[in-house]
Amino acid sequence: MDSLLSGLIGFVILVADIWAIVSVWRSDKASGTKVGWTVLIFILPVVGLVIWGILGPRGMHPGPSSPTHSKG
Repeated sequence: MDSLLSGLIGFVILVADIWAIVSVWRSDKASGTKVGWTVLIFILPVVGLVIWGILGPRGMHPGPSSPTHSKG
C-alpha cells in the first residue's frame, strides 16, 4: 500500500511540474528567465514548484489567433 501511495504522490508531482513548466514557457518573460525557472523546477521538483507558485511569472502570452478559429 505504501508503494501505491508513493507512486500516486510522485505522479501528482510530475503532472504539476509539467504544468508549471508549460506555464513558464507560455509566459511573456524573457527566454533566460524561462530557462531559469525550468531548471529550478526540473532540479528541485517539489521546492521549485512551490517557489514558482509564489514568485513565478504571471503574464501569459496570448495564443495564436486566426480568423478561421475565431468563427463561432
